[in-house]
Amino acid sequence: MSTVMGNRKISADLKFAAIHLHEQGILQLNEILDCVGFSWMTFYQIKKLYDETGVVVKPRSEYIGHPCIFNLEDLQYLLELVQHCPDWFLDKLTRLMQQNCFISIHYTTIHRTLAHAGISLKKLHKVAKERNKDLHADFKRQMAQYAPDELLFIDKTSKDEQTQTQRYGQAKKSKCASMKGVFVRGRHFTVVAALTTNGIIVGHIVEGSLHHDGASS
Repeated sequence: MSTVMGNRKISADLKFAAIHLHEQGILQLNEILDCVGFSWMTFYQIKKLYDETGVVVKPRSEYIGHPCIFNLEDLQYLLELVQHCPDWFLDKLTRLMQQNCFISIHYTTIHRTLAHAGISLKKLHKVAKERNKDLHADFKRQMAQYAPDELLFIDKTSKDEQTQTQRYGQAKKSKCASMKGVFVRGRHFTVVAALTTNGIIVGHIVEGSLHHDGASS
């Protein structure tokens, strides 16, 4: 009796060998099945396919999986929506696709389509709505007349007792992440420094804010 080995992929060469041995009458069928290691039913399925098509492996269909819901115009519209308003949630995009493209889909389909198009969720970078491109270009044109070592920038920072407090921490799921920290602001200092291409050339420290009475001293 032949040994049945289920859920295994049988090579095309082994299938051809079994068919060839059977057609040439070299061995009895039960002896062939003992050699190749698959069942009578599998052999006759292979033989039927060979008699009908001349091959022992069923050709792979070009239509695999669910048909694509989006056509090229729908995909282009979806990408334009994301470009126009990147802060819209998936359910908002789903409703707009249903209203304007008459496509009834789940928001997970929107997610997979955007991922396939190379779009992922990122931290939103906020750009000032009041930004003026003409003024920006004019400023760059004026600054281009100076060499880098001719520029000096003034920046400030501040510190108090709460400055080193972390805003994020680790904890188990459904558990609150907590730690002890200073709630009293304490003494507040402001540091002002002049920055050049050579680093900080001068600095000034005042207690309180920069507009404190002692800031000019």
